[in-house]
Amino acid sequence: MNDRPAVLVTGGAGYIGSHCCRALHAAGYHPVVYDNFSTGHRSFVTGALVTGDLRDGTKLAHAFAQHDIVAVMHFAASSLVGESVADPLKYYTNNLAGTLSLLDAMHEAGCDRLVFSSTGAVYGNADSKALAEDFCCDPINPYGASKWMIERVLKDFRSAYGLGSFALRYFNASGADASGGIGELREVETHLIPRAMMALQGHVADFAVFGDDYDTPDGTAIRDYIHVTDLAAAHVQAVRLVMQGHCGGVFNLGTGKGFSVREILAAIALETGRALPHAIKPRRPGDPAYLVANPTAARETLQFRPKHSDLATIVRTAWAWHQKAHPLKVDEALRVDADLSRLSETIVPRTQRSA
Repeated sequence: MNDRPAVLVTGGAGYIGSHCCRALHAAGYHPVVYDNFSTGHRSFVTGALVTGDLRDGTKLAHAFAQHDIVAVMHFAASSLVGESVADPLKYYTNNLAGTLSLLDAMHEAGCDRLVFSSTGAVYGNADSKALAEDFCCDPINPYGASKWMIERVLKDFRSAYGLGSFALRYFNASGADASGGIGELREVETHLIPRAMMALQGHVADFAVFGDDYDTPDGTAIRDYIHVTDLAAAHVQAVRLVMQGHCGGVFNLGTGKGFSVREILAAIALETGRALPHAIKPRRPGDPAYLVANPTAARETLQFRPKHSDLATIVRTAWAWHQKAHPLKVDEALRVDADLSRLSETIVPRTQRSA
């Protein structure tokens, strides 16, 4: 019998969920991973494991009863923007219907504490200012729309049933655990940093920058990158608060600073000593030009102060993970010959984009 408070973590074998499970365990909780392993990894699991799909109400009910769940962290979702545009049925079925099934199981079990993994994609095409939570939400892809719908459902459940719920809208999760034991690992990788590193290692042959004609200083899209370890700390704090009776709410998790695709590639070249040849391709459907958080509310309520989200730490921990996860398939041909100090100048200060 485990005497630690048990927290059900849906999608706990995935990238962000697995980091949060480690943080939960370190904070004195007992993580219970609930995952169907469509994208997660058994080697990433910390704590107990229940293998199941969110739409399996019987399996969910058994998990709540067997483990005496006191709160839930909900990460399980389909999360690829481009795929959501091509296959919206999958996203509304997995994300929205799956969450309704989870909420039903929580309601039946008398569990009324939830921390939900939302996204900055709910904002859609935003202007160049760092986005606060009261900025109008107008998602431009089914992925963002499904998360926005879930936020509305949580608001209604809060009013009707007294559900305490935090919806944490985070921006570009990145980096890896300092131990190097877990990190971003997907069968089909679409995220910029891991995809670039896999290309440097010879595992991606068609690396491209999607769009160099955005209305941004260098023409490439700008994003707010937040280290996954900092995200995990914020989720644990949200669990603490909701356990103390906090009603929750919606909070951005980001740094308030943005970096362009070109700046990210320059930072990777600095860390790895390798320059990455790349093609320029058209913009992908559903990608906004600029997406940066205003994290003031999270700083005040969640005491959210990122400690690992400087770009150098993000790239260094991600590269350490990828060197362990993916054996090098290329020779030294990509070794940088250019002056690295010139590359460092490419990563310009972002004070003008701070919240």
